Amino acid sequence: MTKIRPDRIINWYRANARDLPWRSPSVSAWAVLLSEVMSHQTQVERVAPIWQKWVERWPTPEAFAQAGSDEVLRAWGNLGYPRRALRLKECAQVIVREYGGVVPEDVDKLLALPGIGDYTARAVACFAYGKNVPVVDTNVRRVVARVERGEAFGAPGKKEIDQVAALLPEHNGPEFSVGLMELGALVCTAKAPRCEVCPLSSECAWLAAGKPESPVKKRSQKFAGTDRQVRGKIMRLLRESDSPVEQKLIDDLWHDPAQLSRALFSLLDDGLAVQNERGYFHLPR
Repeated sequence: MTKIRPDRIINWYRANARDLPWRSPSVSAWAVLLSEVMSHQTQVERVAPIWQKWVERWPTPEAFAQAGSDEVLRAWGNLGYPRRALRLKECAQVIVREYGGVVPEDVDKLLALPGIGDYTARAVACFAYGKNVPVVDTNVRRVVARVERGEAFGAPGKKEIDQVAALLPEHNGPEFSVGLMELGALVCTAKAPRCEVCPLSSECAWLAAGKPESPVKKRSQKFAGTDRQVRGKIMRLLRESDSPVEQKLIDDLWHDPAQLSRALFSLLDDGLAVQNERGYFHLPR
């Protein structure tokens, strides 16, 4: 029998939910889709002000589909992998072309959109359209793994989705789903869980077992000195430049010429940078 009681999650969520702008009932499905893509591996506190500007500037898929790629990349800033911003533009173009500018509500149709993965498709169907489908992110996996199985962390996969699907209540499914995510984000956190205020602590198998560590420790991904850092430096230079940038300015960004060249050409390959006939670099347009 499941240990996670939906009524406890829903009651806790109603009393403790963060006031995030995309949770307003008046927010469109397009705005929900934007919030989910932007929030991927990025703290919601950083996302909220940027999301607000995007929604005001591009309130519909039609508006966004017509935006210049350079505009999109500048507006994306440091939210994460800039390739996701261009995939969002492709996504908007498909929504306009195939769905008349209306974000589809079916999970399979959402999955077919450019740049939309399993989590985002289910999140849009659930939170924008009220579909009672399992929404499984890192926070949900962690809560379910701890409470139900006594494990420190969950692992991505269909098994996890099926287990969460079995927990969904007949009524208020979307509220339960967002509550489960919120509990993982605010209470059942990865490094410092606040078990003393958790509404599921009395049933939690992990807490009862003494909070055993995961047999395989998660390795933290370093950033300093990586190609990602160098790519970020080049992208920032291009975003902040009003005109194409000469090679010398890029050469001055990093001490390792080979790594710098590798990072630059990877940006060209990804379509995030363009070299003009004069040999200068700029954002795609």
